[in-house]
Amino acid sequence: YFDHINLLGFSNWMKIQVQEELVHAQKFYKYINDVSARVTMLAIPKPAAEFDSPLAAFQDALAHERSVTKRIYKLVDLARQESDHGTEAFLQWFVTEQVEEESAADAIVQKLKLVGKDAQGLFWIDRELSGRTVAATEPSAHRLAVEAGAKALGVHTSAPDLQTRKIMGLQLVQSSLGWA
Repeated sequence: YFDHINLLGFSNWMKIQVQEELVHAQKFYKYINDVSARVTMLAIPKPAAEFDSPLAAFQDALAHERSVTKRIYKLVDLARQESDHGTEAFLQWFVTEQVEEESAADAIVQKLKLVGKDAQGLFWIDRELSGRTVAATEPSAHRLAVEAGAKALGVHTSAPDLQTRKIMGLQLVQSSLGWA
């Protein structure tokens, strides 16, 4: 959408967001496999490709992030209910990450509301978003942090029980990408 309307900074922001979301999905995928569960990929609905405005596109992105946050919270609740401390510790990274995800999308929504239909303001935001770069990530760093935190708390990070694995296998990867 943003490429088509020649807002390449907005497009850059979204493309980097996609890369970040794929890293998140890979974290779920790896964790599920690490605990000897099975990942099952299901078909996902096609995302919207047209919007009435850049504001509408970012309002949609913010709504999606809020939906993902709710799904992660439900998974945390389930992990607690099942006394699955390893999964709860794993999910805490995503709880924190979702605060950042929602905040970033909301900040853009608020800026877009502020500038309204002012083309100069829109181009200023576009220029700002063109500066977003991919953050360096170390896939094993999160796992080490989870293990260290669990060890410090005296928590054994065992595999989730069957019910949690089933839910994670069917929903976790989907949730991180909005596939549910």
